[in-house]
Amino acid sequence: MSRSLLITGTSRGLGKAMATAYLERGYSVIGCSRSAGTLDDPAYEHHSLDVTDFAAVTALFTRLRKDRKPVDVLINNAGIASMNAFALTPAESYERIFATNVGATVSFCQRALPLLRRSDAPRIVNFSPVAVPLRLEGESLYAASKSAVETLTKIIAREYGRFGITCNAIGPSPIYTDLIIGVPEDKIQDLLKQQAIGSMATPEDVINTVDFFIDVKSRMVTGQVVYLGVVA
Repeated sequence: MSRSLLITGTSRGLGKAMATAYLERGYSVIGCSRSAGTLDDPAYEHHSLDVTDFAAVTALFTRLRKDRKPVDVLINNAGIASMNAFALTPAESYERIFATNVGATVSFCQRALPLLRRSDAPRIVNFSPVAVPLRLEGESLYAASKSAVETLTKIIAREYGRFGITCNAIGPSPIYTDLIIGVPEDKIQDLLKQQAIGSMATPEDVINTVDFFIDVKSRMVTGQVVYLGVVA
């Protein structure tokens, strides 16, 4: 069965890896990011927008409905991180982190609902880091924003369940992507020592978990947060 995925943050990193993997499996993929798309595939459609711009997100879904584009799966991958001691974190960082990690998740979940309701197996997958269960120093606002995403995930699962829509979240251990560029290696190693499985994750590890959540047979799996490499 051919299915359509909408993935945010597909210009690079994990988002691009997921889009590439699902295109190779025969899915159609709608991607978005601030920058132009970098994937060349007839089954890929890219939209350049700021995920924190509610009007732009609304316009995207208006266009998808107008063009009769199906959306079976929404993957809220776009996100930003910031490492600062709590007392030294500027207000601008708080606003940017919450607008991207929480606000964009809210916007996409709300606007995707009409399209997801038309699917035979509608799925939402959000992302949360291991910084939440490990309560990492220096990541207070990042972890707080993702804690909000986890709560949203569980309540959306309750409210959308009546429509047959499942909503789950994945918390990967660190992956070598642009998200952790600039994080000192000793900090990464300290984090890995706190994990049950003390190694970096790969995009394939994440995709394996996404596969389970979006499978048509996973209709009873909802409101779950699965951390990779960590015992929460």
